[in-house]
Amino acid sequence: MHPAPDTVSVRVPASTSNCGAGFDTLGLALSLSNRITVARAAGRTAKPERSDDARAQEMVAGTAALFFRTAAIAPEGFRYRIEGNVPPARGLGSSVTVIAGILAALDALHGTAWTRSKLVGLATQLEGHPDNASAGILGGFCISRCDPTTGAYVDTVRVPVPSELAFVVASPKAEMLTKASREILPSTVPFFDAVRSINSAAYLTAAFATGEFEKLRHAGGDFMHEPYRLPRIPGAKSAIIAAVSAGAFTGWLSGSGSSVLAVCQQSQAGHVLAAMRAAFTLESVAGDAQVLSADNDGLKVE
Repeated sequence: MHPAPDTVSVRVPASTSNCGAGFDTLGLALSLSNRITVARAAGRTAKPERSDDARAQEMVAGTAALFFRTAAIAPEGFRYRIEGNVPPARGLGSSVTVIAGILAALDALHGTAWTRSKLVGLATQLEGHPDNASAGILGGFCISRCDPTTGAYVDTVRVPVPSELAFVVASPKAEMLTKASREILPSTVPFFDAVRSINSAAYLTAAFATGEFEKLRHAGGDFMHEPYRLPRIPGAKSAIIAAVSAGAFTGWLSGSGSSVLAVCQQSQAGHVLAAMRAAFTLESVAGDAQVLSADNDGLKVE
């Protein structure tokens, strides 16, 4: 039996969630990542190795508390460091990179040997939904199931995504906190809006599952959350329309925003990238745009 390590690093990929109409259900891991490094320390609390924002500290503390409570272990102190290129509050799963990274690192430090499914379940408890949690931990395109009565995580169907697909992401500088973004959503939606969204989500999922990616064309239409969120992000809707006009199969608001994402063949990625940048420029919106691929590996303990 190997002795427990004193320091563990965990790489967790970014993710895009909802994927159009798959609200709180569909997630896809992307080729950006954060690395979370955790080292044993004296005391009973978590301390950053360098100054972190208050949101990150709160997230780490809550994650550690859930770990020790679930593992029935007395809390132990640790130091942590968060590094990487997943921008916070942009709809790219940055919170899951921290939550999953801390959970997996503490699991390795304390030898609890939890399965990835267990990690997804715990991350879902903290996130409130499994879309980013499943994609960040498992990798690939993930369709997650929660208990319809309790909301507890049940399972995920995972589909690998080939390298021929590109995911062009445009991220305005403005942050969009998930909690605040959820508060603008209506408590009910018209019946036929729900029907149209179910149709879009099912068709898009089938296209990913079968690899018939040409059928993704215009398959991302959502009527549950995008109509309420997109208008609050200048240039976002125009960027999606421009991406499709430039050759993308489809596009969507990534998570709750502010990033928008387009899916296309790698050969079209440059055209799509330029079109999305131009759309935001016309609105005088500053931001970053880049071409990514899918990450099929998910969380890695290094």
